[in-house]
Amino acid sequence: MKLTLQQTEKLLKGHQSFSQLGFSMMVTRLRTVYIKDSSQTTVEKSMNEINMFLNKFGTIMEADFAIIIKM
Repeated sequence: MKLTLQQTEKLLKGHQSFSQLGFSMMVTRLRTVYIKDSSQTTVEKSMNEINMFLNKFGTIMEADFAIIIKM
């Protein structure tokens, strides 16, 4: 699964909770960065980082995929 720019922006603006701790911590950090700088570049960098994480750890994130897909 790969996030689009639109999904990434919704994720950064949202308040979703995730069961996978590493993913949750990364999203919290990226949200903080996004609050300080909500430029398109920040969204693109966040999307790339999230997609790399999902590519590497996607097999353990089935529960969180359900949340992400609904965005």
